[in-house]
Amino acid sequence: MAENNLAAGAQPKNGKEPASPTMSDLAVSDQVDGAQFAELAQRIAGLRDACGYTVEEFAEKLGVELETYRAYEETGFDVPASLLMHVANVCKVDMGVLLTGTSTHLNTYQVVRAGAGRVVDRFPGYHFQDLAYSYSNKVMQPLLVTLEPDKPAELVAHAGQEFNYVTKGSVLLVFNDHEVILNEGDSVYFNPQIPHAQRCASDTPATFVTMITE
Repeated sequence: MAENNLAAGAQPKNGKEPASPTMSDLAVSDQVDGAQFAELAQRIAGLRDACGYTVEEFAEKLGVELETYRAYEETGFDVPASLLMHVANVCKVDMGVLLTGTSTHLNTYQVVRAGAGRVVDRFPGYHFQDLAYSYSNKVMQPLLVTLEPDKPAELVAHAGQEFNYVTKGSVLLVFNDHEVILNEGDSVYFNPQIPHAQRCASDTPATFVTMITE
């Protein structure tokens, strides 16, 4: 019964919620990071194989260059969060399964306390936290994104729709050949099938919440 109450969002008896990886986890060693990326690579390859796709077929299905996709399966590094969501949708699994290797279970609500989002992936200039990592059958993916100053923005494109809300600092949204500055409290809703990217436009790290659907 206690397990069911906890799954529904109740506080455990000691008043503390179970520990989850947070942004402080970014300080872990490169060796640990390497193991996590390797596990992600294995899960991507395993899902592809279980769904009956060859590497070539899956890369085409995802709209990714073959060599780029091969690198994702070999290293698990620099995989965009939007691509992970696409992989999960194509294989008809929850994104949480792909990220953690364990099934998500909540279907009523999930509370994520400040700073307690699960680290999804990271590459130079970008840090992502999943804000609904235990919720099953999501129709949208909420992420808290932290952008480091002076990092380039690589254009990406993916299916669905996207919403960004800036919570700290300033973000430069590069939208095809147009640039928009978003300050704290500003938001934007756009078609992510058009090449786009976000980069920090302030002297200190900027954060924004993004909601992605496919």
